[in-house]
Amino acid sequence: MGILGIVLLVFFVIIAILLILLVLVQNEEGDSLGGIFAGGSGSAFGSRSGNVLTRATSILGALFLVISLGLALVNRTPGGSRVEQIGRQLQGESGASNWIDEELNAEDESSPAPEADTGNEAE
Repeated sequence: MGILGIVLLVFFVIIAILLILLVLVQNEEGDSLGGIFAGGSGSAFGSRSGNVLTRATSILGALFLVISLGLALVNRTPGGSRVEQIGRQLQGESGASNWIDEELNAEDESSPAPEADTGNEAE
């Protein structure tokens, strides 16, 4: 994973815990989405001021998304990975074929051959 991956993972866990705690601490009585439709404030979109907890939650939410994308980029598997190459080598060495090919071949051998149509039908 490397040092960068470990550092990102530590920050990811810390931000996730802080985000959960901030959401739990916030006041439920504020103008939320229900305030828009109930006319809780003078403007159409509620109060624009926002308090410290709301701003901190939005900042931590943005950091959470950015760090999660960073972790996904750090831990991605490049095309043609070593595991895939080893699997292909093992399949080639053992002489194994795909199971679907074996199933199709077995069905072809067990099914009777279709009769040829000569075009001479009795009326």
